[in-house]
Amino acid sequence: MPDSRPQPPHSPDPSGPAGRGPLLLTGARLTDGRTVDVRLCGERIEAVGTAGSLTAGTAPGTGTRVDLTGYLLLPAPADPHVHGDTVLTADAGGPVPYAAGDVRRRVTEAALLQLGHGATALRAHVRVDDMQGLGALTAVLRARRSLCGLTGLTAVAMPGVLTGAAGADGRAVLRDALKTGACAVGGCPDLDPDPTGYVEAVLEAAAEHGCPVDLHTDAADPARLARLAAMAGGLRPGVALGPCGGLGRLPAEVASRTADQLAAAGVAVVCLPQGGCGSVDRRDGTAPVRLLRAAGVRVAAGSGALRDMSNPVGRGDPLEAAYLLASCHGLRPEDAYDAVSASARAVLGLPEVRVEAGFPAELLAVRGDRLSAALSPAYSRVVVHRGRVVARTSAVREYGDATTAADPGLPRQGRGELS
Repeated sequence: MPDSRPQPPHSPDPSGPAGRGPLLLTGARLTDGRTVDVRLCGERIEAVGTAGSLTAGTAPGTGTRVDLTGYLLLPAPADPHVHGDTVLTADAGGPVPYAAGDVRRRVTEAALLQLGHGATALRAHVRVDDMQGLGALTAVLRARRSLCGLTGLTAVAMPGVLTGAAGADGRAVLRDALKTGACAVGGCPDLDPDPTGYVEAVLEAAAEHGCPVDLHTDAADPARLARLAAMAGGLRPGVALGPCGGLGRLPAEVASRTADQLAAAGVAVVCLPQGGCGSVDRRDGTAPVRLLRAAGVRVAAGSGALRDMSNPVGRGDPLEAAYLLASCHGLRPEDAYDAVSASARAVLGLPEVRVEAGFPAELLAVRGDRLSAALSPAYSRVVVHRGRVVARTSAVREYGDATTAADPGLPRQGRGELS
């Protein structure tokens, strides 16, 4: 592939940092084996050239340089499935604290933790019902504003019961949540007395507000999934389901037919290879990702529970999710990483990212020379969001001194540096 040609700089977002110079990433390795320099200007990749061919700016001393020698440069991951209202509550010692200040603090801490892992966009599923009201959602939206420029955080409204007389309050709260700033409609139809009616209510609200749908379901009932696919087919901006672990427990022929129906309806599946979440009755198993992909279903991967009672040791690390898809579910490393990057971004309605001129400057550099190696230890990382370095994690492995005076020639790690 030839080097990307320089592109005219795009106008910076008014909410972003004003007047910052270009950022030059030097000596990075790409998945096709090339070693390149990448110049970022504003929130876009301006140019990609062979190593040593680009400068940080047009005038001496302008711009910032980051040495990425020894790093693999990738499109940044995104996480389409985190639980914003319950994150980091495994050690609470009682009921989940839903006070607005507690939720905002925990959401912010969790978002920064995931940013350090490389995720520059997150979709938080937040309960809204007649018990919790909109308090947790409002706290998540406030955290979103405080994190602007560091990471992109959006919220999905998860109502409780929506059908019958008992669901009247839930339907009202859902409408208020969408007016307040929720970006999508979610919830768990499996827990409603009328799952089909629940889906109908969700799709109606989504169509009214022009927003996507992101539902929790174990997906163990093929007839129910077929009805959902028939109702959701063609809805724009789209429908996603997760974690769908029940699909893996269905007979192979039934699961295959169900996958074909989801593909025909354009319904995406968000699996949770790091562990489930507390919003479905069963949390064992991961969706059959190879079967779904073979049928043409878009498969993304999310974190699910991040250190709450559903998964007290959840890491919220997209590279771990990709590692598990490759090591435990038989995906090629490239396909596994696609599930946490390109496919995850597509589920979130975000533009495609490539390490090419003109694309958004949403990037992750991971120590390693190829994708399989990067998904294995994946310790040291440099994260770029909207054209600037927003997080850096450096891990240096050291060993005891050799007992002999002669240098045994042990390998030593270098570090990428800002200059």
